[in-house]
Amino acid sequence: MTESRRDVGSRNKNIFHKLSRGLISIGLRPNHISILSVVFAAMGGYGFYILNNNFWLGVLIAFVGIQLRLICNLIDGLMAVEGKLSSPQGELFNDVPDRFSDWFLILSVGFTIAIYPYSWELCWLAVVFAILTAYVRVLGASQNVGHFFVGPMAKQHRMAILNLALIGVIVEKFIGGSTYSLYYAVIIIALGSLFTILRRLFLISKKLGELK
Repeated sequence: MTESRRDVGSRNKNIFHKLSRGLISIGLRPNHISILSVVFAAMGGYGFYILNNNFWLGVLIAFVGIQLRLICNLIDGLMAVEGKLSSPQGELFNDVPDRFSDWFLILSVGFTIAIYPYSWELCWLAVVFAILTAYVRVLGASQNVGHFFVGPMAKQHRMAILNLALIGVIVEKFIGGSTYSLYYAVIIIALGSLFTILRRLFLISKKLGELK
């Protein structure tokens, strides 16, 4: 997929169009929402930070932070395109905040799973690979072959894995109190992101070869 916008089915839901119009009506712009997504990601990261000491509050904050981050990622695009509010700095605000959001959310899982082997190393690896997926995508665009949003571990997939892991630790809470779901989620994100990097590089290389 080489379109300039990620194909997200949720954009077609009327509620998000109404929300984007409402935000525009109070004077907010797409770049504001992009920055706000980082705030919500940091909020989600804080949820992971406190999860071991305050389980239910931590799970709630992490889950809500992830959802609000994703909603912001939907809304800023709607405001820019459908609301005709794109700006020369739009690409910067569209991409850079997402990299900080990945950093806040994925790395913060390390506080929850710190008792497991190589937990911090795995979190750092997952963050680096997650950021590199975006770097490779933008690199493809810089080579005039478009944006490749393919997975299997694009942004929405990474967040889906974290959401599923949060459900997993709730189940674990009642059968022993472990947090293996988040531990294995980080491993899946790291390996999936690495595969995504390689897949995108292959598609970019193939596309460049077709241009000769």
